[in-house]
Amino acid sequence: ILKEIHLTHCPESGVHFLPLGSPTPAPTGEEWQNLLDGAHRGHWKNTTDDTDIFNFEDDTLHIIGRSTLSLRYVGYQAKRLSNFELHLEFRVSPGANSGVFLRAQPNDPVYRGFEVQVLDDHGKRPSKNGSGAIYDVVTPMFNMALPAGEWNSYDITVRGGEVIVFMNGWRVVHANLDQMTMPIGKYKAPFADLPKEGLLMFQDHGGEVWFRNVLLKTIDVAE
Repeated sequence: ILKEIHLTHCPESGVHFLPLGSPTPAPTGEEWQNLLDGAHRGHWKNTTDDTDIFNFEDDTLHIIGRSTLSLRYVGYQAKRLSNFELHLEFRVSPGANSGVFLRAQPNDPVYRGFEVQVLDDHGKRPSKNGSGAIYDVVTPMFNMALPAGEWNSYDITVRGGEVIVFMNGWRVVHANLDQMTMPIGKYKAPFADLPKEGLLMFQDHGGEVWFRNVLLKTIDVAE
């Protein structure tokens, strides 16, 4: 049930209804690790090469947006993630494209991991390559992206093959990667065969993106 709806202009089809969301508060509790605090921020590295592609602005990780000819990745290298809950907030510059890569392998994050898309596409219809999507594989129920310059939130749960994505408080994806035993989208290997453990990475696709409140809670599959 839509708690609130508003009219938004869609370039493709005129005016249509969209649900209205807002960023969720950062979770609290001892079980949550802040991956951008002083104890953790030193573990973020450019996993692709030695190019200077990001910096820290107070409590925010800023992707500078210099990678125009090739993609690069900022990865949290202290811990490989398997089953977890992740909260993060991000904002994009106009036209920016990025992504949250999960269980990513440093030598091949695109094809040996999976991506929750980050994109400046406010007001557009949901698509398999749009905000909230598991890139090129799972289309979100709604495109909840706010306009460029505004903060968005993702709350993501990964447990075995199950992936749940909330964007700005709305559940937009609930998928079981273990059911994907055939190649889908651009991927030659089935998602069911992807590693069940890997790094958290943010993509530098040539546009400025800011991340804050990157909070991680490891979960037990028996929970």
